[in-house]
Amino acid sequence: MAILSRFRDIMSSNVNALLDKMEDPAKMVDQLLLNLNDDLNKVKAETAGVMATETRARRALDECNEEIGKLTSYAEKAVLSNNDDDARRFLTKKSQLESNKVQLQTSYDVAADNALKMRQMHDKLVSQIDELNGRRQTIKAKVAVAKTQDRVNKIESKIGGAAANMDAFSRMEERADKMLDTANAMTELNQAKDTMDDLTKKYDSAEASTSVEDELAALKATLGK
Repeated sequence: MAILSRFRDIMSSNVNALLDKMEDPAKMVDQLLLNLNDDLNKVKAETAGVMATETRARRALDECNEEIGKLTSYAEKAVLSNNDDDARRFLTKKSQLESNKVQLQTSYDVAADNALKMRQMHDKLVSQIDELNGRRQTIKAKVAVAKTQDRVNKIESKIGGAAANMDAFSRMEERADKMLDTANAMTELNQAKDTMDDLTKKYDSAEASTSVEDELAALKATLGK
């Protein structure tokens, strides 16, 4: 039966089709449930049609059995009334109906089997949808946690980069301190040199003054002053 083969693997076909193009599991599970509910509506319609066929087949079979029972009763009454011809007519009609009954029974058996399969398929699909509805929130919660973890990982990566920058900053600060210490040392050395120069100039000036006085005294002695 075409409907049975078309819906037998309905769950796996839907799931596999969505898994092949899965991007966001939270969105995909919602789409999967939408697809399955749409399929469930189709299965319901088909199941109702198959069950209606079973009902008609059962009714036809019951009507045939009922008619056979009536003909048997009439044939018995005809025999009791010594009307063999009437009995033969009832029995002939009964024989025709019994032939039809074989075909009606076969049709009903097929219809009943199809209806059973469709009901089982319908019930299975309903059960699977109920199960997925229950798991949907769990899937969404896992996706939310995964996204949060991804954001945390990115933040940690940025913090790691900031730590490297802090290390570089510390090295630059160390170099600046070294440069400042060197400049201060040079200033101190230059100040020490200036002090020494001033000190030597003081005594150089004193020596120059003494030499002039000595020369003046000598000159006076020569002149008899």
